[in-house]
Amino acid sequence: MKKDEIIELLKEQIKGLRDDNNRLLDQIDALIKEVSSLKEALLQKGESLSKQQRLTKGLAKLVSNTSEQQQAPQSAISEEERQKIEAEKADKRKARKNNGAKRDMHYEMEEEEHVVYPDDPDFDINKARLFTTVPRICVRYECVPMRFIKHVYKIHTYTQEGRLFEGKTPASAFLNSSYDGSFIAGLMELRYIQSLPVERIINYFESHGFTLKKPTAHKLIEKASNLFENLYKCIRQTALSDPYKAADETYYKILVPEKNSKGKGVRKGYLWVVVGINTRMIYLLYDDGSWSERVILNELGSCKGIIQSDGYSPYRKLESDAYPNITRIPCLQHIKRKFIDCGEKDPDAKRIVELINALYQNEHKHKVGVEGWTVEQNLMHRKKYAPDILGEIKDVLDEIEERGDLLPKSELQEAITYLRNEWNAVVDIFNYGDTYLDNNMVERMNRYISLSRKNSLFFGSHKGAERG
Repeated sequence: MKKDEIIELLKEQIKGLRDDNNRLLDQIDALIKEVSSLKEALLQKGESLSKQQRLTKGLAKLVSNTSEQQQAPQSAISEEERQKIEAEKADKRKARKNNGAKRDMHYEMEEEEHVVYPDDPDFDINKARLFTTVPRICVRYECVPMRFIKHVYKIHTYTQEGRLFEGKTPASAFLNSSYDGSFIAGLMELRYIQSLPVERIINYFESHGFTLKKPTAHKLIEKASNLFENLYKCIRQTALSDPYKAADETYYKILVPEKNSKGKGVRKGYLWVVVGINTRMIYLLYDDGSWSERVILNELGSCKGIIQSDGYSPYRKLESDAYPNITRIPCLQHIKRKFIDCGEKDPDAKRIVELINALYQNEHKHKVGVEGWTVEQNLMHRKKYAPDILGEIKDVLDEIEERGDLLPKSELQEAITYLRNEWNAVVDIFNYGDTYLDNNMVERMNRYISLSRKNSLFFGSHKGAERG
């Protein structure tokens, strides 16, 4: 081909490519318009749905909340009275200034002081004199994100008079490890205090400039957990020796080789939680996720004193003659919840809930350790208010059952059966002056596990679940 023919051919190809490019650009513009239209429609739908949910929630609250009362209509006031009221409100707002709020000075923080001089070009410190002898104080709080620093130690070695002298680096957390204690502490805080799964910790580190491989992170957590083993044993021994303990159980999801009925290799692995009420010591017991009564009975069977728990059958066995040194008391909140679940329209369940609330109202009039209130005084207080209320609860239960209209397997029937089974243990609560009415302390401890369960979804093995 001649040069001119080649040029013409290339021009035609360029023209064709430009036409294709323009056609694609038109298609992109059309797609952008469609996406924008869809986005606007979704936003409008989401806003409408959110508004409807807020309205529904507000209406439900008004309907269900018996404490909501309509205010009596107020008589009309004169313009002069209205202006006077508004003036009084304005004076109060002016007096409060920042709504009466006080700044938190955070004296516990690391503090740096900076001396600030005027930076105006016309300012000459040699000609100027101080306007005020005391400088004005202004405070700013700075957040320094997580920083990773690579420390490189160049270790020198010398010989002197037949001896070898070598420089030493700061001790590492583990033998032959490049990670110091602060790194391990940060990793463990994110895992166990903030309940972040390892994958999110790795992403968090990477977003701050440090790439940590997942196997390395797991190995560091495992080694650190092994160091805490002796501490765990000490905490466990202290909690078990406490004469007043509380117990509960919760679960993680564990990946296992065996398939369940739904064809998934996932099962619940149960953790038993034991708290020493007086010592405030808590520990978790994990036996390959077993929910068998063998686990908790072997753990608590040789203990002495009070054990508070819900009505799960292994706990109730601690009331039997086989465990003469143990007094088990129940959780009134679990009992109350059974009756609340019957619904507000059930008058019988509502009566029981009101009577249980009366126990709490009387209990909250005093608190051991506040204003010199003693355990002995609290026991006397309980002996005064509890028998009548407990007697009334028992009368209501008898009345409901004697009517003969209680449906078998109904929620109310289940709640009454639950309370009947716990009755002797309920009475035992009020034979002491320093017991709680419920198991809320250990329930609060379980929130960490619930949060960790939601964040982690599941553990890859029983070993991982035991480590947490």
